[in-house]
Parts: sequence; C-alpha cells; structure tokens
Amino acid sequence: MQKVQLGNSDVNVSQIAFGAWAIGGWMWGGSDQKEAIRAIQKSIELGITTIDTAPIYGFGLSEELTAEALRGIPRDKVQILTKFGLRWDLQKGVFYFDSKMNDGQDVKIYKYSGKESVIYECEQSLRRLKTDYIDLYQIHWPDNSTPIEETFEAVSKLLEQGKIRAAGVCNYLPEQIERARTQVPIVSNQVPYSMVERTIEKYTVPYCIQHNISVLAYSPLQRGLLTGKIGMDYSFSEGDHRPHTKFFKPHNRSKILEFLELLRPFARKYQATISQIVLNWTLQQPGITCLLVGARNPQQVEENAQSLSFQLSSEEVIFIRNELEKLVILD
Repeated sequence: MQKVQLGNSDVNVSQIAFGAWAIGGWMWGGSDQKEAIRAIQKSIELGITTIDTAPIYGFGLSEELTAEALRGIPRDKVQILTKFGLRWDLQKGVFYFDSKMNDGQDVKIYKYSGKESVIYECEQSLRRLKTDYIDLYQIHWPDNSTPIEETFEAVSKLLEQGKIRAAGVCNYLPEQIERARTQVPIVSNQVPYSMVERTIEKYTVPYCIQHNISVLAYSPLQRGLLTGKIGMDYSFSEGDHRPHTKFFKPHNRSKILEFLELLRPFARKYQATISQIVLNWTLQQPGITCLLVGARNPQQVEENAQSLSFQLSSEEVIFIRNELEKLVILD
C-alpha cells in the first residue's frame, strides 16, 4: 500500500490507517481483544502500517492492545498515532460528557490540555504503548479552558525531546490551527469526513491544502453505516452509542441505504464490496490524505485493504457526488 507524507514532516503513513477506536470497546458495545490484536497484525501484514489510537478509547485499553499486537514487529515498520486532551482521571477543564468505563463504572470526561497535563498524558501513552516515541501526537478536541499557545508549547517540548516525531490536531478549525502553528509545525488535522458528512469541504480542506497540512479523515464509513451491512432491523449491542447519532436515525438510515443501492453497479464492475467503493471514492476527494478505518477482526481488515486495488474513474467519482447532492439528511 502506498505511503503518503504528513505535511512537511518525515512521517509517512499508509493511505488507509487502522482506526483503533472500536477495539477499545468504548461506545461500540465491547470488543473481542484477541480478535482485535489479530486485526492489527493482519493490517501490518497487508501494508496498513499506520495505527491511530487514543487514551480515551477504552480508557487506555486500545493503546495497550496496540502495544500487544505490535510486540515483535520492528518499531520503524509501523507508525503509531495517538492523542491527548480527554481526561477521565482528572476533573479539570471543560466538562465533555458523562460516560461509563468498560466495567460499567460511571465516569466524567473532560477536555483539558494544560501544559503539565499534556506532558503527563504523553508519558502515560508511551508507557501503555511500550514505545519510546510516538510518530504523530494529536490534540483530540479543542479545549476552551486552556490557551492554544500553552498547549502547543508543551507539544513543542515533546518534539524537541524526541518523544514525538510530529504534531497534529483533531477537530480544529483553521483559526485554531493558526494559533497552534505559532508554537510548533502542525502537519495534520484529523476530522470527520465521509460521503454523508462533508462539512469540512467548505473551510477546513481548502485551508489545509493551502498550508500543506494533511487531512486524516475519520469515520469514512460513517461508523459502519456506509458498508450497507447495517439495515433497518440491525440489532445493536448494549452500550453501542451509534443508534443515538444523527445518521443512524431511522429516516436518515433509510435514505442512506437507498443511496447505497446506486453503488451496486460499481461494486459489480470492480468485483468490490459497497464499503470498498465508498472508501475508494472518499480517498479520491481533494485534500484527503489518509482514511482512518476501524476493524474488529482480520476479515474486515482484508476488505479495507482491498479498497485501493482498483480506482473509480473521474466520471464515476463525479456521478456519485452528484447523487450525494440529492441526499437529504435531517438533524
């Protein structure tokens, strides 16, 4: 699988990255840890050498499973991306929401990225990941309680110390990136992007293209909905947060499933699945550098990896976009 450079850094990532949110179990109704480890190992085998994780994914579990999966694999053969700025063990900053840990314990989550907290979180991630450096360190969400300059002054120190190779942001607007860039080079912005969630196209993508900032698109399959496998009668596990989100509401889900039927001729033509067509189209959109795609088992990884074994024509890409413009999603 082809590698792409993050901004002007020396970090090169696979065009499809393994998104490790689901394997932490948090908000996804649990996970099979052995299958998760096998999924990551299958990813490496197939050229998906970039793993994107975060402390909040399973309250440390996703990072720990990532470390277990990568044991014995040469460190320079993989790229580990992780995050900071969501604390469940420190009630400070901006309250985000109430949640439950994997054992059912109630917990409050805060957005906080004070200088000492950033340093502390990095040390904890290094420990859980069993590594001495992180390839890309990203703030998970904007924290309105801390000046952006203070946050990225700490990130700059981590860069100088060699504990991280590059700095990125997640869910940042252009004006927030501008402030972060006064302290440290920002090489990437990780943002939600899919066929049905294209908000970033208006301001964020043009800004990132102009400033050579890579766009890492998360939820390109809209948390599984764009695979076509989640029908109207799909049974979600206890603790699965997806049914409460906008795109999974019955009216929207019905319309999206109807749209996906338009992709079946392309799937037949390229001997591909619906999700492979979706991923192939998404990666061809202007400014999109890398897709973060989750997988719970090796079979899903294999399907994801095959998404780049063909290429939709420019006419097909335009046809799909025109059909998407007719899709009405309600809040």
